[in-house]
Amino acid sequence: MSDPKPTPSPAPRPWGTKRILSLALAGGLLAGAFGVYVMETRSGNETVAACPAATGLASALDAAARGEVAAMRPLETPFDVSGLAFKDGEGRDTSLGAMKGQSLLVNLWATWCAPCRAEMPALDELEREAGDESFAVVPINVDMGDDAKPRGFYAETGLTSLPYFRDETMAVFNDLKRQGVALGLPVTLLVDGEGCARAAMNGPAEWASPDGLRLIDALKGGGA
Repeated sequence: MSDPKPTPSPAPRPWGTKRILSLALAGGLLAGAFGVYVMETRSGNETVAACPAATGLASALDAAARGEVAAMRPLETPFDVSGLAFKDGEGRDTSLGAMKGQSLLVNLWATWCAPCRAEMPALDELEREAGDESFAVVPINVDMGDDAKPRGFYAETGLTSLPYFRDETMAVFNDLKRQGVALGLPVTLLVDGEGCARAAMNGPAEWASPDGLRLIDALKGGGA
């Protein structure tokens, strides 16, 4: 999505997983220590194709899913997510298929989801540290209504590296729910360069931690 970025000086990381979970609990919004559960609406696409197995990548992701990102699990049945559609920061229609060639961390979030809000600075740092022509963080906001709140959250929180994507219909969430990978918010997918979802997790994580960076290195390596 962008040219390789120089590695910035290390910055404090105040949002460890324990901190994220404690904030969510304090707000009374954490469900089963995984995230905020949401009800399915009627929007969404219906056809999702299966992807070929990638045993090497699955093994690499499983081995790297430790510590702060231990909840990430390879999918037993990987599936094509290139058709998942949403809008870019200019309000134009786009999809994950437009990003083929890059490995992706796709994160669905909402401003009313406390764990989502808490992990966004770490996702911003991950994009700043690891984002390049081979990898990108794709945060998709699913607030319904206008986008004043999510845009305001970006400004208030100082998110400068994350791109802005939006799906006010919740179609992307509903598609992932039908595939059995989305229980609530936040939900995160690891997607290979061919547009296949290879691993998923529900709940927040410290994505810019050494554990998170090792997981992304495994994704970018493709199991080689």
